[in-house]
Amino acid sequence: MNVQFRDRPEPASTAVAKTSHIKAAIADCDIHPARATKTELYPYLAKRWHEHLETYDKRPYHGMMEGPPYPKAQPNASRRDAYPPEGGPQGSSLSFMQKQHLDPNNVVLGVLNPLATGQGIRNHDLAAAICSAINDWQIEKWTSKDKRLKGSIVVANEDGAAAAAEIRTRAGDKNFVQVLLLSRNVEPLGQRRYWPIYEAAEEAGLPVGIHAFGFGGNPITASGWPSFYIEEMVGHAQCQQTVLASLVLEGVFERHPTLKMIMIEAGFGWAPSLSWRLDKTFERLRSEVPHLKRRPSEYIRDHIWWTTQPMEDPEQRDHLFQLIDWIGWDRLLFATDYPHWDYDDPSRVLPAGASDANRDAFYLGNARKLYGIV
Repeated sequence: MNVQFRDRPEPASTAVAKTSHIKAAIADCDIHPARATKTELYPYLAKRWHEHLETYDKRPYHGMMEGPPYPKAQPNASRRDAYPPEGGPQGSSLSFMQKQHLDPNNVVLGVLNPLATGQGIRNHDLAAAICSAINDWQIEKWTSKDKRLKGSIVVANEDGAAAAAEIRTRAGDKNFVQVLLLSRNVEPLGQRRYWPIYEAAEEAGLPVGIHAFGFGGNPITASGWPSFYIEEMVGHAQCQQTVLASLVLEGVFERHPTLKMIMIEAGFGWAPSLSWRLDKTFERLRSEVPHLKRRPSEYIRDHIWWTTQPMEDPEQRDHLFQLIDWIGWDRLLFATDYPHWDYDDPSRVLPAGASDANRDAFYLGNARKLYGIV
């Protein structure tokens, strides 16, 4: 949700209503930290990479640019009020994040999902170096200075061996609670080039978060590049469906029975219909995938969690609760997407009618259980 600016202060009653639901502790499972300067990673990179970046820069699989190919209403999806007073991009100041988000919203667990990392860079050695530097940077700038924050292990996604090595290097480090991938890669994420990542994550006991976006060089549709950014935004759901179908049908969960995955920032309303369609088709074509021992929907129910931003918003509240009942209240992780413009306000995101037990699980309990944080 974007921030709305008003010409006059809101009535006190409105201000109270805004904070009435966030007195209880919450977990925010999608916070985006940013680097204040272009060279902020240099202390964590070998000097050869300083010179390389200055001379050649980074070349992603997206040929025309790095990042989404459609401009947003504001730079870097930023909330207009989220720029720190000391300067720099939104999300680049810990003290401002604490003041604007962590403290007033009573965030006791915040999961960092860095974007604009080494993922999707064509030079795999550079990708691995930048990803490792991002992980060191998360510790130095964020998690070591605020124990509420936990990092995500960023890996060079197109180099399975290097990614697995980075996971094993960080395994057991309490600064990290998951491995981070993006949804748009060179190939669907069930393909074998990515299997070493899942093996290492399962070995380390870490869930794998799959965040919307990515730099795989492919458009978000099956028919080419769309005309409008709204298509890009809505397309994240279909992109995640492709990812999930690939993971299930390639047998990733059959091979890794304890692996847990989180679908991040692509909604969850599409989960039932995808599961139903997979099951129906599986009944007719199961001979093509004999490595699957169960229906696709069973793998999805057992292995997948979902962050709630962007929260589904049907006109009738009961439809949302029916949807969550199908997915399972124990499978949803609250997220804000701070500091981006489509941020979900924790005081408004869940409508009235949820039981106290479900509300507590939604806002905090599920995240603590999944990430093993007491």
